Amino acid sequence: MRDDGNADLFGTPAPRPEPVPQQNGARHQGTSSPDVSHLTQPLADRLRPRALSEVVGQDHLLGPSGLLSQMLRRNTLPSLILWGGPGCGKTTIARLLAREARLRFEQISAVFSGVAELKKAFEAASRFQQETGRGTLLFVDEIHRFNRAQQDGFLPYVERGTVILIGATTENPSFALNGALLSRCQVLVLNRLDDTGLEKLLQRAEQEAGRALPLTEDGRAALRAMADGDGRYLLNLVEQIQHCPRMNG
Repeated sequence: MRDDGNADLFGTPAPRPEPVPQQNGARHQGTSSPDVSHLTQPLADRLRPRALSEVVGQDHLLGPSGLLSQMLRRNTLPSLILWGGPGCGKTTIARLLAREARLRFEQISAVFSGVAELKKAFEAASRFQQETGRGTLLFVDEIHRFNRAQQDGFLPYVERGTVILIGATTENPSFALNGALLSRCQVLVLNRLDDTGLEKLLQRAEQEAGRALPLTEDGRAALRAMADGDGRYLLNLVEQIQHCPRMNG
C-alpha cells in the first residue's frame, strides 16, 4: 500500500501497540508460554460467555427484566425456538440456560442428524429422567432442516417433559416449522449485534490477548461493519489480524 503520510484503516505504518491493562475477570493473562490448547482453540470459542450476564446484545431477553431472566427466576423454562441470525448467541444461550436450570444438556444438529440420532437422544433423556428425576435440555441447531415428519417426532417427548426443546433457526419459524411443534414452543427473537455489542467483543479480544488491536478508530468501525451483526465472524476477523505478521511486527 502506498505510504502518503496518512494512516489507512489498519494504521499504516502501525506502531507497536501499548498493552491493554487486564481487567478483573480476564480469562488469560497474556503469558509468554501459553498452553497448546489455548493456541489451537479458536478465539470465538475461548471468549464464549460463561454466564448469561456475559452475553452481549440480548438484554431484552437476559437483562434484569428480560423474559428469559424472569423464566429462570420462576423456574418455569418452557421449550423454546431461538430465532436469529448467525453469531448472535443462540448456542451459547442454550448451554447457559441448561446450566442455570440444572438440566442435562445435549446438542444435535439437524444438518448431520436423522431419525436414528433423535431416537438415541430421546431414549437417553428418558433414562436420565427415570434415574435422576431431572430433565434434559435438548438443543437442536438448524431445527428448520428437519422435515415435517421429523419435527412431529419431538411432540410426545416435549409434551411429557422428557426434554425441554431449544431449537435454533435463522429462518422464520412460522414458515420453517410445522404448527404442531410451534404450538408447544415459545418463539424468542434474538437481535443482531449492534455496534455497542460488537465493540464489547473487540475489547474482550484485546483483554484476552493482553494488547490492543493495531487498528485506528476508522479501522475498528470498518471491522464492525464487515461483521454485520455476527459476533463469531467478528472474532474470526480479529484472530486473522492478531496473526498477521505485518500488522503485529
